Amino acid sequence: MSMNSLFRRNQQPNPDTPDADTDEDDQIDPDLRLRTVRTAASTIAESIRSEQRMERRRAKRRRLWGSLKSKKSSPSTLQVGEQRQDSSSGATPSNKPRRNVYVNCSLSPQDRDARGRPLHSYVRNKVRTTKYTILTFIPKNLYEQFRRVANLYFLGLVCIQVFPIFGAAAPQIAMLPLLFILTVTALKDGVEDYRRGVVDEEVNNSAATKLGDWRNVNVREDPRPFWQKILGLNKPGTISRGVRRLREKELEEGAGKIILTKNVADDASEKTGTKDDAQTLVHRARSLEDIQSVHSGETHEYPPIPSDALGSRANLSISQALISADGSRRTNESAASLSYYPSSTRTGASGGVVDWDRQTPGTARWERTLWKKLEVGDIVLLRDNDQIPADIVVLSTSDADGLCYVETKNLDGETNLKPRKSLKATATVSSEEDVEHASFILDSEPPHPNLYLYNAVLRYQGRPESDDGSTQPDETTKVPKAEPITINNLLLRGCTVRNTGWIIGVVVFTGADTKIMLNGGDTPSKRSKIEKETNFNVIMNFLILLSMCVSTAIVSGYFQMLSNTSSDFYEIDSQPSKFVVVNSLITFCSCLIAFQNIVPISLYISIEIVKTIQAYFISQDIDMWYQPYDTACVPKTWNISDDLGQIEYIFSDKTGTLTQNIMEFQKCSINGVTYGEGITEAMRGAAKREGRDDLLDPQEQAEQLKEMKVVMLDKMAKTFKNRYLQAEKVTLVAPNLADHLADKSNPQRQNLIQFFRALSVCHTVLSDRPEPRDQPFRLDYKAESPDEAALVSAARDAGFPFVSKSNTSIDIEVMGQPERYIPLRVLEFNSTRKRMSVIVRNPEGRIVLYCKGADSVIYARLAADHDPALKAATTRDMETFANAGLRTLCISFRYLSEEEYLNWSRLHDVASSATENREEEIDKVNEKIEHSLTILGATALEDKLQEGVPEAIEILHQAGIKLWILTGDKLQTAIEIGFSCNLLKSDMEIMILAADSLDDARNKVEAALNKLATIRGVPQKKSAKAGIDRHQKGCAVVIDGDTLRYALDPSIKPLFLSLGTQCDTVVCCRVSPAQKALTVKLVKDGCNAMTLSIGDGANDVAMIQEANIGCGLLGLEGSQAAMSADYAFGQFRFLTKLLLVHGRWSYIRVADMHSNFFYKNVIWTCAMFWFLFYNSFDATYLYEYTFILGYNLFFTALPVIVLGAFDQDINAKASLAFPQLYARGIKGLEYTRTKFWMYMFDGFYQSVIVYFIPYLSFSRGASVSWSGKTLDSLADFGTTVAISAIFSANLFVGLNTRYWTVITWIAVVGSMLLMCTWVVAYSYFHSISFNREVEVLFSTVGFWATVLFTIILALGPRFVLKFINEAYFPADRDIIREAWVLGDLKDRLGIQRRRASKGTTASKTEDASLFRPHQREASDNSSDHDRDAYEPVSPIRTSHTRELAADSQTNLSPRRQPTAMSYYSASDIPVGEPPKPHDPRRPMLNLHPSSAEQRRPDKARASPPSPLQLSPQSPTSPRDRRSPTHLSPTRPTATSGEYEMTARPHLHTPDPSGYSHMSQASAASFVTASDGGWESGQEDDRGTIRQQGGRSSYNS
Repeated sequence: MSMNSLFRRNQQPNPDTPDADTDEDDQIDPDLRLRTVRTAASTIAESIRSEQRMERRRAKRRRLWGSLKSKKSSPSTLQVGEQRQDSSSGATPSNKPRRNVYVNCSLSPQDRDARGRPLHSYVRNKVRTTKYTILTFIPKNLYEQFRRVANLYFLGLVCIQVFPIFGAAAPQIAMLPLLFILTVTALKDGVEDYRRGVVDEEVNNSAATKLGDWRNVNVREDPRPFWQKILGLNKPGTISRGVRRLREKELEEGAGKIILTKNVADDASEKTGTKDDAQTLVHRARSLEDIQSVHSGETHEYPPIPSDALGSRANLSISQALISADGSRRTNESAASLSYYPSSTRTGASGGVVDWDRQTPGTARWERTLWKKLEVGDIVLLRDNDQIPADIVVLSTSDADGLCYVETKNLDGETNLKPRKSLKATATVSSEEDVEHASFILDSEPPHPNLYLYNAVLRYQGRPESDDGSTQPDETTKVPKAEPITINNLLLRGCTVRNTGWIIGVVVFTGADTKIMLNGGDTPSKRSKIEKETNFNVIMNFLILLSMCVSTAIVSGYFQMLSNTSSDFYEIDSQPSKFVVVNSLITFCSCLIAFQNIVPISLYISIEIVKTIQAYFISQDIDMWYQPYDTACVPKTWNISDDLGQIEYIFSDKTGTLTQNIMEFQKCSINGVTYGEGITEAMRGAAKREGRDDLLDPQEQAEQLKEMKVVMLDKMAKTFKNRYLQAEKVTLVAPNLADHLADKSNPQRQNLIQFFRALSVCHTVLSDRPEPRDQPFRLDYKAESPDEAALVSAARDAGFPFVSKSNTSIDIEVMGQPERYIPLRVLEFNSTRKRMSVIVRNPEGRIVLYCKGADSVIYARLAADHDPALKAATTRDMETFANAGLRTLCISFRYLSEEEYLNWSRLHDVASSATENREEEIDKVNEKIEHSLTILGATALEDKLQEGVPEAIEILHQAGIKLWILTGDKLQTAIEIGFSCNLLKSDMEIMILAADSLDDARNKVEAALNKLATIRGVPQKKSAKAGIDRHQKGCAVVIDGDTLRYALDPSIKPLFLSLGTQCDTVVCCRVSPAQKALTVKLVKDGCNAMTLSIGDGANDVAMIQEANIGCGLLGLEGSQAAMSADYAFGQFRFLTKLLLVHGRWSYIRVADMHSNFFYKNVIWTCAMFWFLFYNSFDATYLYEYTFILGYNLFFTALPVIVLGAFDQDINAKASLAFPQLYARGIKGLEYTRTKFWMYMFDGFYQSVIVYFIPYLSFSRGASVSWSGKTLDSLADFGTTVAISAIFSANLFVGLNTRYWTVITWIAVVGSMLLMCTWVVAYSYFHSISFNREVEVLFSTVGFWATVLFTIILALGPRFVLKFINEAYFPADRDIIREAWVLGDLKDRLGIQRRRASKGTTASKTEDASLFRPHQREASDNSSDHDRDAYEPVSPIRTSHTRELAADSQTNLSPRRQPTAMSYYSASDIPVGEPPKPHDPRRPMLNLHPSSAEQRRPDKARASPPSPLQLSPQSPTSPRDRRSPTHLSPTRPTATSGEYEMTARPHLHTPDPSGYSHMSQASAASFVTASDGGWESGQEDDRGTIRQQGGRSSYNS
């Protein structure tokens, strides 16, 4: 070995070279081997470096595989290579075999059976997203309903009551409640599923165009199932009713033939066939700007006419060629039209897959059919604006280069156009004849859900090629040929064809095998968390019931075995049998019937009613109505509304969900000079976190920018004429730009011209004139990405419009002067190159290369002698742009010599014709010319967020909810959006995980965990401080799709879950729909957490269905995500009110409703059980049987239903102002097993009271009524106990109701009156035991006294406990409610009072000092991993805040004097007079700022700090009168002006100056949590008040 070779082996790679594969970096922790970055610029740069390193490793492996393959296999084994490429590229493995699609070929032996029929049968193109079919609805729905344990129990009871021996009074009536529940639930599920079915039917019956009268050998001649053959249905060759209706409809509308041609005239690639059109058709080369959309209302004719036959047949009337509805050709006037397509006429020379020597029947023609009729192997014709009915490989298009464009809005929510290309071997196919003469096999991989990967091979017999690449003239020699097929040749179902005249393709995947359906999954049956927990409660109650019945049966048997008792004389032959065991068993079953109400069947009926009402309220919320779509929130699944109040993790898509998918050109840097005055959301968020106030209010900023734009445009109009200017779309507001362009002596002017000229030339945008006659100078741009459209639009509005493009020219204008460039090459952008280039010949004749891309990629290819000052200035500007949340691109150029270009062009042609590793070879060739670049400048684009997204995310974070972004976009785009919406912040430790193998992914995840441990310490599972400490650094993880695929491996999954749940934010990029669903499932199952997924595209359906709650955003053209979601609405910001208001209310209501239901059934049933001790345990009913039937149906049903449907603990405005209250739902504190047993114990205690108090009353002696009858019968006693129990149960529910309305009064009081009314009415029915009972009972004072005393004694302990808790140990919501009712919280929230007095000026929201932007630290996060911890957010105090707070002390309005009455509802408090001056005898409710602690005396400051904040961070001051943000769901503003709160204050001695009739919580002054800390780890958030020095404060 020579020394030179030794040195070459050991030399270190140069990090400046693009191919350097080194991981050395100063940012790497040498022990942890993991980079952490902070700023947006460094994060994006690191993501690019990590992707480059990973791509280099993959390239090395591909080269290794290539060398091994060349040694071990022949070059013809392309299938093996494709399989290796498939496995190495990360395709989802499939157990299905590869499929061969044959077109005009005989089936191979392995694909046909002994009879020569196709061996494989593929699924139909008919899709079904419904849960049920007509046959499966009843059994499947019953199965789902009987998953509820209670329903099985009720079914068993119904079966028992059928036998009269068990003493059931009316077995037919007993089954009605169960039948009612099953029927109502089935109807609800059926309606929901029917709506899905209607959408499915509409999609399946959509119109498509396929090749008819042509044999598809991939489908059997009779593909019908056996039952259709038996019944004689759908015989082959017959036209179905749906197809016939479609054709009749289109025939009535005048549909005819379509002319398909690549040689078009007058900017039309698709013409309606008429005589004049045919005569005037001119042949010329097709250019890109000629692509026109087919307007709705145009008629189309089938089949296409060959272009070379038009001249000789132009005199024939094409319009005569019509197809009848039944599919047969008309034979009268249209006979001449059939001669258009003789099989012997050639439309072109043989080439590729087309062989004109093949004999064909010549009968093929285009025909209209339905989507569901398409089969694998069908040849389909797509036209402009058609939706793609299946996964289709593109054979040919109307474009001369084989290009077509699709819009994937329904798939991923993106509106930008994506290019697809036809295969070279099939590019000449342009008519039915061409298809008939084509012959090939499409060797495809099996279906899998990866949307970004597809590998197949087109195999055909072609003529051999000579050494120079030309086809040899010998037509008799045929050799096997193959052409690779990638995802760029595949059109996915659900996308839409745009800006393309026509596409001919072959169907490869249908129905459930299409990628979009594979990513969707089956529609799940979701059950709420409380409903699942109810099964435990039902089981507990059943065990209690079982113990009561068993004990009764045993004691009853014991009494029967006794002799010489009174039953021997008075109950002769009263037992069912002579056997004690049998009698005990009968007693056991009788007790099951008598005590069945302890497991409340009415609970499920009431829940269905309540959740229906809740869904109605959600749908009628005007704050969630979105005007552009004219729609409100649409609940599609009604039975999970309570889960909305317990969400801990939100998984969101990016494009179309967080963003509008609209790019705006905001800033640029040209020759080191910055242009642009816009302010982004990320800049505002950074200013808030830093406490700066140098940014203007958004409204003032908009006004200022508007004025600057007018000045700028006016000056530019005076400098040059821009005919294509669209002033309303100008986003780059830079007055200095106009100044520099106007000043001809300024050297910067030439730099500006060069920069914008590059933007006008370097792109792949299509220009379009939507109204060429009315607005000839209006240009719209259609681009592959919104970035390119924004760049070209900005150049247009700056005076450098891109006008048109063809194969031979690019026309632009430069400050009013036209220029024409000749396009030579386009080096396309891809995720590996991170750049795109164009090579053109400029008007001066010189060859120029323009290149734009990521800064790190461009800088690595700059000229060696480049100006270092310009490099440094541009780098500094791009870092500033990136840190402001803008998307940056670097623009550069270089001149090429003729010789250099020609030599490179030959290499590029060779690489483009490579059959293996084509992309890699092209990239290598591109590297040879993309070098020695010179910087022109940099652009900065803003991906516009939806309105209110940053504020909504801030509110959700304060509520303790974590947000994960799961997007299919590239890494840099997701990072930029993360910073724009303030999800990622510059003071966070951001870890980027990029791995290309399982071991590498494990190392990266473990390194990230180690890094996290060094920042935050080792997490403790049971610690009271578990979770994210707000004083610690914030952390975030950014991971790409390939690494996520490894991270979801079972061996790494627990580590990744631990990492993700300890971070503030997780951003997953380039993830497939299936990976989104797996990520949601990982968190949902791994953490046992409640999850919500939100998206707007079909690629989000999988994660929407996987999450506990799925939300879909509605769109102008509809959304598959919205159709599959549980809740559909218009904007992301509506999520705040849906969760924090409706979700929180629903959770609390349903939780309270469940608890009260179990309570009221225990008090009723246990009272009956106590009666058994006095009747020998023989299961005699204590109550009149009608009371038992009506207890849950009439007498106690309404109060709990009203509680579950209408109760509110605090107002909606207050819920949004205090998002920390939502944390109780995350921890599940409203519905715990402890609460269940407490209510059960309360019911048990009250049952003792309601039975034994009347028993003692009756035991002291019989009372005598006015009629002379005594109160000594079982009916008298049982009715007294029943009335006492019903009154107590209803009043108990009323006592737990926090929001009393008219409906509440009617329900509670009306139910008690209904019981009394029924006693009166039933007393006059003919009966033995209850005859005129009302005259006996209601006329005695003793009865009413007994009932009253029983109710007081039963409810007294609950009332006292409730008073003590709310007065001395109030929870946060109790204090907020009292501040709302008795304080001035309404005024501070800017809410107008409903009963304001005359002359009183109502408070306005914009005048409320509560509404100011929140200032949240990067590490602040109120979500907790330990569900027993509760740690709300505290704001940042700044000097500016303290100044504003000091100014606001003199502006606080005096509090209204509290009334002596007590009110349950905030809206029930009357306002009889305007606010009066402060009464010195009474402490004032001061809502003072957080900085009040800074101004206290030392003695006061030494006291424990306040844990509850009801204090605006920036109160209104005379010098800060900017328009604040309104607190409304349409613009969520959990801002620093809202009240903040912390938890768990302690009780202190009150000041005697307070009024005695008030609770201490109402005589309060509240300070902010930033004045001190709080305690955590307790079960609830309790607080009390402390008073000092004439004022009260709330301390811990």
